[in-house]
Amino acid sequence: MSRVYNFSAGPSMLPESVLKKAASEMLEYETSGQSVMEMSHRSKVFDKIAKDTEALFREVYNVPDNYKVLFLQGGASLQFAAIPLNLLNGSKKADYILSGQFSSKAYKEAQKYGDVKAIASSKEDNFTYVPKITKDDITPDADYVYICFNNTIYGTKFPYIPETGDIPLVADISSCMLSEPLDISKFGLVYGGAQKNVAPAGLTIVVVREDLIGKADEKIPAVMDYKVMADADSMYNTPPCYCIYMCKLVLEWIKNEVGGLEKMKERNEKKAAILYDFLDNSKLFKPVAQKESRSLMNVTFVTDSDEMNAKFVSEAAEAGFVNLKGHRSVGGMRASIYNAMPVEGVEKLVEFMKKFEAENI
Repeated sequence: MSRVYNFSAGPSMLPESVLKKAASEMLEYETSGQSVMEMSHRSKVFDKIAKDTEALFREVYNVPDNYKVLFLQGGASLQFAAIPLNLLNGSKKADYILSGQFSSKAYKEAQKYGDVKAIASSKEDNFTYVPKITKDDITPDADYVYICFNNTIYGTKFPYIPETGDIPLVADISSCMLSEPLDISKFGLVYGGAQKNVAPAGLTIVVVREDLIGKADEKIPAVMDYKVMADADSMYNTPPCYCIYMCKLVLEWIKNEVGGLEKMKERNEKKAAILYDFLDNSKLFKPVAQKESRSLMNVTFVTDSDEMNAKFVSEAAEAGFVNLKGHRSVGGMRASIYNAMPVEGVEKLVEFMKKFEAENI
């Protein structure tokens, strides 16, 4: 069997040791006589899996005690509505910083529920940078301020955490979750779909400060009400059981094999530097995102022609480097180098790019 280097933006590759562990437990988890896939979410065995997963997540991410960790369904996109329905409970105002497609979608959805403003945007430059805001730009009585911390499609990341004072800061961290340490106490809520760095598709993790729950719109669906889900320990309905189990294995990998999020950050910075250093000196390939806003997770780049871009993507796939085609909003290529991508994978990609460049200039 030969595994390719998968540069998909998501669902993305998982650590090989995690996949092997899951495979070894596919027919029977520990001595339960059954697979996690067929296990009741009300059983004592799965209850322990869920509690252990939450405890590991809190430990690895250093989640403060006054925050709830929720394991939910519906993808990050469901939170575009859940967030305003839960948090637009005071002035009914919210501020959004538009740095890419997903923050723009979240903004459009939130406008259905209150007085929601875009206080900054980089759309005019096709989101090649993250707009800078100060506290003076924020609506004084806003219920929250919203950002997408890492922009998968455009290959950018917030180089700073906006200062919002007493106004809760909400962040979509789908494509950078667990990639480096994050001071969660600076946020009122962070959330993300798990399919980039954490688990297979199907699990969404919401980390929300306790004082922000219990004030939702009275017409909110129960499965979107953070208090309902928190009071039920994320078991109001059947949760994505197998994804929670896979999340546990990934967290164990981060803690025990990688050595925690500081080590993970070092590893991710090394991978990104290898690729960006090549792109900055290449005669054929050009990075898309502006340098001060570059993502560690998603590296976007182009050549001078669509034909050359297509040729590169095709030949790269034949060589075992798959899912490098960029999103149509940007074109060109995108290498998503999430946590599970080994340094070796980026080194070999750069070797291939050097060879391709030599043959095509």
